[in-house]
Amino acid sequence: MNLGPAIAPSLRMTLGYAESIVRTIPADRFSHMPCADMNSPAFCIGHLAIYASRAGEAMGVKIAPAPSVWMDLFKNGAPCVDKAGHYPAKDVLVTEFLRGWNEVAEALPSVSDATFAAPNPVASLAQRLPTTGALLTFLCLAHNMVHLGQISAWRRVVGLGSAM
Repeated sequence: MNLGPAIAPSLRMTLGYAESIVRTIPADRFSHMPCADMNSPAFCIGHLAIYASRAGEAMGVKIAPAPSVWMDLFKNGAPCVDKAGHYPAKDVLVTEFLRGWNEVAEALPSVSDATFAAPNPVASLAQRLPTTGALLTFLCLAHNMVHLGQISAWRRVVGLGSAM
């Protein structure tokens, strides 16, 4: 069974969830950190946005990358910063996140079984995620949902409650 048609619908549900949890967050609070160790929605969405093109690389599909200046802001291990103007505006972040991941969802069904079965091209993750299919499943679903879950928790901490 080709994994692409199995992953794409779940990725689309994930994107719908993302839209619902960020929709009612005021733009001027998008980068707010209510506690020192809590990632802001701006950081989470920007972080996820930079991984869509990486998923595309693994699939062998060209997904336009997020702006290159975002890499240092949002890469794994970058600190989350609570400072007005540090991150791009909410609408810019959300638009870029959705654009990239919707392109991934469109491309997934056409990815070959051979590509999914190939060794993971990301050496640092190859032991835990040995195949490209394992990497793509992680990036499209688990990684996105981990950070969207952080936004869900953030909503509750700042008093916005559930978006569901």
